[in-house]
Amino acid sequence: MDADEVAWELYGLKPEAFTAARAACAARARRAGEEALAKRIVGWRRPTLAVWAANLLARSDPEQAHRLLELGRGLREAHRTLAGPELRELSHQRNVVVAEMARQAAHLAGDAGHPVSETVQHEVEEILHTLLAEPAAGPAADWARGSLTAAPPPVVGFTGLEPAPGATPRRAAAPPKPTGPTRKKEPASSQEQEQEREREREREARARTQAEADRTAREATLAETELTAAERELRKTRSAVAELDERISALQDDLNRARHERADLHAAEETAARRHRQADRALDKARRAAAEAERAWNALNR
Repeated sequence: MDADEVAWELYGLKPEAFTAARAACAARARRAGEEALAKRIVGWRRPTLAVWAANLLARSDPEQAHRLLELGRGLREAHRTLAGPELRELSHQRNVVVAEMARQAAHLAGDAGHPVSETVQHEVEEILHTLLAEPAAGPAADWARGSLTAAPPPVVGFTGLEPAPGATPRRAAAPPKPTGPTRKKEPASSQEQEQEREREREREARARTQAEADRTAREATLAETELTAAERELRKTRSAVAELDERISALQDDLNRARHERADLHAAEETAARRHRQADRALDKARRAAAEAERAWNALNR
């Protein structure tokens, strides 16, 4: 038995069918003498609806899944080199693509008989954003095969990656300074000296402009990273609020059912109490009749 094949089989099932199928696969591994694989299978978690929908998405279009991971690689490279304009463009592309793919996952889940809530759709978005920030291995590779076992912990930025030392936004390299044999300079005229000072002022101005451009580009890149983190935190908060709203709605439904049940029980209690009173009166009447009959019998047998 191959672990990847077993994972493919199990994580393609609907969540409610997972547990029984996992037990059957583990038993099959034990019968085959593969105890280590059996223990590994037993340790696999039943997928949440969001994980199942994300796997369904990857299985339905493997090419799209690999393109998403390629986008993640591009973002990681742009972050490493601090390529501000490229990073902003790729980040915008990422947000658009992830939102659309999460909608696709929700649609696929509905077609498979498991309509998902907006909360679950946001959870799928969170999974995809996290996979984009990870290297194309581990959970990202599992998801691309449609066998993600659990939602990876959310991350901010890109894991295991720091900007290259001294990296600045990409720009055209300055032309090399001409070199040649050193020779003694001849005294320059006042006009030539003034021209040289003017050229020096222009060089200083260009250097200041370039330094300011580098600084603002770095700030823009950092701002983009902060914006990404804030967007993810907003999605996470909205997801938590939606989940609480669902729980509140469910609790309100439970409360309404409990009130109806209490009313029904109260009515049943009243009916039972009425029957008890009637039975008590009937018993008293029967006892008096029995006593009267006993007295009449005794009178006849004197």
